[in-house]
Amino acid sequence: MILQINAIGKQFFSPDGTVRALKSVSLSVAAGEMVVVEGPSGCGKSTLLLAAGGLLAPDQGQVQVEGRELYALTSERRARFRAESIGFVFQQFHLIPYLNVLDNVLAPSMALPQPKARERALQLIETFGLNDRQRHFPPTLSTGERQRTALARALLNKPRLLLADEPTGNLDPQNTDAVFAHLAEFTRAGGAVLVVTHDAQGARHAGRTIALRDGRLVDDDANDQKTEEDEQRRLP
Repeated sequence: MILQINAIGKQFFSPDGTVRALKSVSLSVAAGEMVVVEGPSGCGKSTLLLAAGGLLAPDQGQVQVEGRELYALTSERRARFRAESIGFVFQQFHLIPYLNVLDNVLAPSMALPQPKARERALQLIETFGLNDRQRHFPPTLSTGERQRTALARALLNKPRLLLADEPTGNLDPQNTDAVFAHLAEFTRAGGAVLVVTHDAQGARHAGRTIALRDGRLVDDDANDQKTEEDEQRRLP
């Protein structure tokens, strides 16, 4: 199992009172699997993704990536492990505006130097159809080009796990399909993908869909299918 989340909870305190963002959430994502967590704004999706990626410690429960308990690591070791094993894709892209496409894709190699980083970056740029844009800066790119640049950057260090927060929220249907096609290709190569989105259409691209409401998982279509299969086996 690439990602294993066990009964995590997270709450925040504000002048208006305590907000329980996550309430004993458990899920897993295996190698070669894409899981979509669907839910409305404010239901806890982004908190879940940040916790899964080692960026926000839960108040309870465990998060394991490739068998490593993320929050048992020191902050330095967790940051290195995150750079080695986890890629992030965000709705707002978070590209560095004064770096061109090539340098944005290369940015993760600054935190984790690797041999042939430039060669890999150029390969990814070609894969994502950005050859003629590699010297262009983010403000001059289309929305779809910026998202593809962000996805190429996330893949530079060859992570085992990709975490995507509303990765197609700003995209048209054609670019949405292209992004999910690339995510699916990543899973076919043995990676694991966890996507959080408020767009129910993302579910048609997933191997498994989970609904999150008010900080709780309320539906898992894999579990529903298993239950249905168990019922069918019990029928005479």
